[in-house]
Amino acid sequence: MEYSSHHFDVIVVGAGIMGSSTAYQLAKRGQKTLLLEQFDFLHHRGSSHGESRTIRATYPEDYYCDMVMESSQRWEQAQSEIGYKVYFKAQQFDMGPSDNKSLLSVISSCEGKSLPYQVLDGQQVADRFSGRINIPEGWVGVLTEVGGVIKPTKAVSMFQALAFQKGAVLRDNMEVKNIVKDEARGGVNVVVANGEEYWGKKCVVTAGAWMGKLVKTVSGLDLPIQALETTVCYWRIKDGHEAKFAIGSDFPTFASYGEPYIYGTPSLEFPGLIKIAVHGGYTCDPDKRPWGPGISSDSMKEWIEGRFSGLVDYGGPVATQLCMYSMTPDGDFVIDFLGGEFGKDVVIGGGFSGHGFKMAPVVGRILADLALSGEAKGVDLKHFRIQRFQQNPKGNLKDHEDQVTLLQITSR
Repeated sequence: MEYSSHHFDVIVVGAGIMGSSTAYQLAKRGQKTLLLEQFDFLHHRGSSHGESRTIRATYPEDYYCDMVMESSQRWEQAQSEIGYKVYFKAQQFDMGPSDNKSLLSVISSCEGKSLPYQVLDGQQVADRFSGRINIPEGWVGVLTEVGGVIKPTKAVSMFQALAFQKGAVLRDNMEVKNIVKDEARGGVNVVVANGEEYWGKKCVVTAGAWMGKLVKTVSGLDLPIQALETTVCYWRIKDGHEAKFAIGSDFPTFASYGEPYIYGTPSLEFPGLIKIAVHGGYTCDPDKRPWGPGISSDSMKEWIEGRFSGLVDYGGPVATQLCMYSMTPDGDFVIDFLGGEFGKDVVIGGGFSGHGFKMAPVVGRILADLALSGEAKGVDLKHFRIQRFQQNPKGNLKDHEDQVTLLQITSR
């Protein structure tokens, strides 16, 4: 589709998973859509690259369950349109001390949302997973059917390809410097670093770890979104046991509640290796990243030794990858209108806090809804409004423990 001008119905700023999903939704609805990315498409400097992300419907906060369930269906729909898989299903297994508030809230959410689940004691866990997983005395496990692995870089590429097929214009290496209200025509002008300007009736900003900086420049608003650098670790499965931990067997995606919160996925992207990592990292400036050192692996070594019956080598990770989170104080998303002079012309989606990727299809749907109709159907956005931080700097009140470990680099 050829465009004779720099005029669009909607301009999406940021082409990670959220922006790419949004562009797909907009183009699918016949909107003249422009997707802008400050770096190369599919770059490794943000939060949307790599080899695997977990999908799970088990959340202490019950308002995420429906979003995950819708996303699960939308992942399948999108991959059927493109013709290849990005979503590999598995069960989800959550574990932790029987009195852990977060795990108890997970169980309550499952009950409230009628999500089928099983609570297993130590012996039942050992029996269910043929001795591959062991939990300490006083722990319980929660097993659900909605789990699995998303291939992130492949998924971003999928949404960009589908958006392009449906007429969207995609431009990378186009850093957005400002978004300015167009007083004469309405809508907004999006100014990029090379001096070009694009006009849009509406604009959606999905700038990831750069969201705080861009919103501050555009509106003066200080959004409490903190970039965090996290390290993903891969551990070697001992010889002869690789198939027992592989995707497609009955080995689940998993999460362990407590201090620290540890998560992982079955072996998929690297044969013979299993991803096990701490949910957390070091706060950083996205433009001046430390590129390490990463969280100490000592807690993971101890955890692996106690959980996997000696079948995974806990001497240390054999491979690592770096990624960024965009943390809010409460760990909840920011999905809202920017407001102020922009009214409902600029929509923002950010602060996904290290757990948003799985919900990209529904977030894209919601952001497109907000841009086009001013409201999102079938979801209550009160937990994601900017205003919550004005009422309480810590955001939404929670009665369970934080899951993310935030560390400060004191010296290098």
